[in-house]
Formats: sequence, structure tokens, C-alpha cells
Amino acid sequence: MFGLGPMEITLIVVAALLIFGPSKLPELGKALGNTITSFKKGIKESTEAVTKELAEDKKETPSGS
Repeated sequence: MFGLGPMEITLIVVAALLIFGPSKLPELGKALGNTITSFKKGIKESTEAVTKELAEDKKETPSGS
């Protein structure tokens, strides 16, 4: 996962606990999850739109040019 070992991940989690406290971590995790989900959705929609445009261009271009 991103080239991080277990020690680095543990250090990041401990730092997050110290900075934000245990009561804020679930909220931060949920927000991060929602952000990643919407990012993936945007990437998927963009890919589908480009694929659709390319397919339409291919239909409009006469073959054998």
C-alpha cells in the first residue's frame, strides 16, 4: 500500500490519534472514504465519457480514408 510498511502505518495512526484525538478519527475516516469514493466515481464517469466520444467519432469517420 503506497510502499508503506507496517511500522510507517502504525506511526501515522499514532500521530493522527495524538493530533486529532480518538473522537475525531471516525469522522475523518468517513470523510476520507467519501472523498475517495467520489474521486473514483468522477474518474469512472470521465473515462466513460471519453470512451463514448471516441466511439461516436469512430462511427462518424468513414472507413477506408
